[in-house]
Amino acid sequence: MSCSADLAPLLGNSTDAAAYICNKFTDSDSAINNTYLLFSAYLVFIMQCGFAMLCAGAVRKKNAVNIMLTNVMDAAAGAISYYLFGFAFAFGQPSNKFIGKHFFALKDIPSQTATFDYSNFLYQWAFAIAAAGITSGSIAERTRFTAYLVYSFFLTGFVYPVLSHWYWSPDGWASPTRSDSLLFSSGVIDFAGSGVVHMVGGIAGFWGALIEGPRIGRFGDSRDKPRGHNTALLVLGTFVLWFGWYGFNPGSFLVINKTYGASGSFYGQWSAIGRTAVTTTLAGSAAGLTTLVAKKILTGAWGLADVCNGVLGGFAAITSGCSVVEPWAAIICGIISALVLIGLNMLSEIYQFDDPLEAAQLHGGCGAWGILFTSLFAKKEFVNEVFGARAGGRPHGLFMGGGGKLFAAHIVAILVNIGWVSATMIPLFLLLKHLNLLRVCRDDELQGMDKTHHEGGAYHDDHDGETHVELTVSNRTATVVPQV
Repeated sequence: MSCSADLAPLLGNSTDAAAYICNKFTDSDSAINNTYLLFSAYLVFIMQCGFAMLCAGAVRKKNAVNIMLTNVMDAAAGAISYYLFGFAFAFGQPSNKFIGKHFFALKDIPSQTATFDYSNFLYQWAFAIAAAGITSGSIAERTRFTAYLVYSFFLTGFVYPVLSHWYWSPDGWASPTRSDSLLFSSGVIDFAGSGVVHMVGGIAGFWGALIEGPRIGRFGDSRDKPRGHNTALLVLGTFVLWFGWYGFNPGSFLVINKTYGASGSFYGQWSAIGRTAVTTTLAGSAAGLTTLVAKKILTGAWGLADVCNGVLGGFAAITSGCSVVEPWAAIICGIISALVLIGLNMLSEIYQFDDPLEAAQLHGGCGAWGILFTSLFAKKEFVNEVFGARAGGRPHGLFMGGGGKLFAAHIVAILVNIGWVSATMIPLFLLLKHLNLLRVCRDDELQGMDKTHHEGGAYHDDHDGETHVELTVSNRTATVVPQV
């Protein structure tokens, strides 16, 4: 209506012509925003490849096929469960404060009332399977494949969607976009999911690994301690995840064609998207450098695998506040996230907690720090731009002069996230254990699940008729065996 009223006088008061042109503008706006969201979804989805490569490199060669197959099935099983129930539980509108109740099996999508199109489903599905992928790393190398399928379907179809509804649906009880009754007058700012995605996957992984127990030989005097077999895959996975994070964080704006000032202004949502990409980059980079120096001081060596995980920990932490903090604050976020990860890894050694990918520590611990960080450093101007100004102002970061309301809301969020995931995933893992569906037998674990549960290993044998090149763990000589 505003467009037509402004345009009609310029067209000789022709309201029909003005309405026609304005409708074309609306169509173009929808096309631009949907295309942006689709390409962001593609970037987030490629993170599954990153998870697969990272996991494959971090486990022993005899379990590479198993862990890569779990990543494939996270995507496949997650697609069906999120299509049937997950998207409805998360974003079905109208709904109540706790769970969505519309859009099952995408019924009534596209929805003009809820402004949802198929691109919204695809983007949110890519997020859901990321949470499941995190958990698979925690319980790698000793878990039955049936257990992977069960927990992945349950996590992406129920646990994750309900929690994401609380924070990301406009009806959710902790959402910062609620029209009324905001939690501590602010809601929870978890922009791209330090809590919703990373804490969910990390906490679920923590309970799975704790209930299963450590891998054989992981602790004690064993000379054959489990360790990753391919650092090249580890680095490749890290860079693929880094690339995908530019869809994960900047893509969470969902729309790009939105101005923050007067029409024709140079400054708009596209600027905030660019800033979000910068804060993401700086947090991960600062975390990687901090880890490099800290591990050199602690161990005397420059650790490659540690740096890769440090970078990813910085990304997991900045994901909550990436859109509402200054670039300099993102560096602080990354530095502290590296220290959080190192500290949690030390505790895991003391208490003999075995997580092959450090996923519980990285995603759970750094994700929780990210939620806390946002409540300290969120800038008032950015909060108002991204979430909309309110009468009386919005609470923002405690260290930015915003008072303690946002901080209080985020403390509640951390506790609620831990409680919800624990209350749902502990019974599931215990039930699987009781039914003998959780952990493989000792002989299968020692031989490797590629041999005992799948069609063979990820690499050719020496007698396959071709030249054999095997990538081995560090400090061992790589061998090349010519075949006659």
